[in-house]
Formats: sequence, C-alpha cells, structure tokens
Amino acid sequence: MPDGLTAALALPGLPLVVLVSFVAGVVYGFAGFGSALIFMPVAARVLPPEMAIGAFSLSALASLFTVVPGAWAVADRRAVLQMLIAALIATPLGIWLLRVADPEPIRTAMSVIVLVTLAALIAGWRFPVAPGWRARSGIGALAGLSGGATGLNGPAVILFNMGQGVAASAVRANSAVFLTISSLTFVPQLWLQGLVDGATVWLGIGLLLPYAAGTALGTRAFRPGRERIYRGTAYIIIAAAGLLGLPIWR
Repeated sequence: MPDGLTAALALPGLPLVVLVSFVAGVVYGFAGFGSALIFMPVAARVLPPEMAIGAFSLSALASLFTVVPGAWAVADRRAVLQMLIAALIATPLGIWLLRVADPEPIRTAMSVIVLVTLAALIAGWRFPVAPGWRARSGIGALAGLSGGATGLNGPAVILFNMGQGVAASAVRANSAVFLTISSLTFVPQLWLQGLVDGATVWLGIGLLLPYAAGTALGTRAFRPGRERIYRGTAYIIIAAAGLLGLPIWR
C-alpha cells in the first residue's frame, strides 16, 4: 500500500471529513455555492489547513461531471472567464500567505469568513458594483486571494453574482462554474509552493466519491421554483459549519 494512502487512512477525524464532504456536495448541487463554506471550517479542525484545501480542491473534479455540464449552458461564460483569469493571477499570493502563516489564525479566519458571508447573505447585502470587466476582475482577484489562503474562493463571487439582479438559475450557474474551475487550479499551485503531499492527494481521491454522490443528489433535487427553500437549507448548514470551526471548541 502506498505510504501516502496509508497516511491518509490514518488521519484523525477521517469519517467526519468524508461526511462533511458529502453534505457539502449536496448543498453545492442544489444551491450552486456553499461547498467550501461548509467543508473548510469543519475539515480544518482535524486536518492541517493546507491539506484540507488541497484535498477538497482535488475532489472538485467530481463537479466537472455532476454540476458543471448543466450549469455551463446557463452561465455567462464570458463573465466567468474574466473572473477566472483574475483569480488565477491572485491565487499564488493567497497560497504564500497560507504557507507562511500559523495554522490557528488560518483556521479562525475560515470560520470568521464563513459567518460574515452568511450574515451578509441573510441581511441581503451585495457588492454594490456595476457588472463591468473591472468589477469582475476585482471580484475574481479577491476570490483568488481568499481561496489561496483559506480555500474559500466563493464569498466574494457569491455576493457579487447575487447582486446582479438575474434569475436564481443564472446566479447558481455562474457561481458553480467559477467555483469548480478555480478550485481545480489550487492543487497545482499548492504543489508549486510545496504544500501538497501524498496523503493530500490520496485524501482528495478518496473524497471524490462522497462529494460526487452529494453533488449528484443535490443537482437532481434542484428545482428553480424552490429557491427560498434551497437558500434557507444552505444557510442553516453553513451556519453550523462556521460555528463548529471556531477556536472556542478546540
């Protein structure tokens, strides 16, 4: 058995990581966002932050087959591409911060970002900017920086997309395509900065199945007319994840 696989199977809290991966996938499937908001603060309680980010980013491969195909037809692909380019440029700086910072502040930052994002969503706050290329580039860069440092590349994009006054299906599609593709870029960039080992790769491979099952289930359950139900459910689960990740429990 490869050493990396042995190390991955011996990780403390592995059943919890598998379970939260499945739940994150379900929410992502029906809401188009929220997977990292749910996974990162909980998984980082039992894993090094860089391992949690790398493994979950690798498991995002599943979304290419379960979520992106349907979202691709609805998404504003030009707008998503603009944000992706900016995110790709900014992500290395975020990963550098992850590499040099102490793990505990990173874990706390994950939970704080999750809870602040949730509060903004519930309060109806949105980024008050016009949807031009400058705004998209800025939002993409912010998502890349945050994603590289904490694995949370979604908050800025979610708040931006929800503020554009488009249908829920379009918000879901734009967010899903951006989050999936940008997350997949994290693994090679983490590797370039020496933050990916064999255990991280095997853990990510192992999470493909529960995450894929969750996203497939969530996607099948999605109905455009049930937007409020989906958002309410996502908010409750995100709140629980954010609270569980706070340092008061450690």
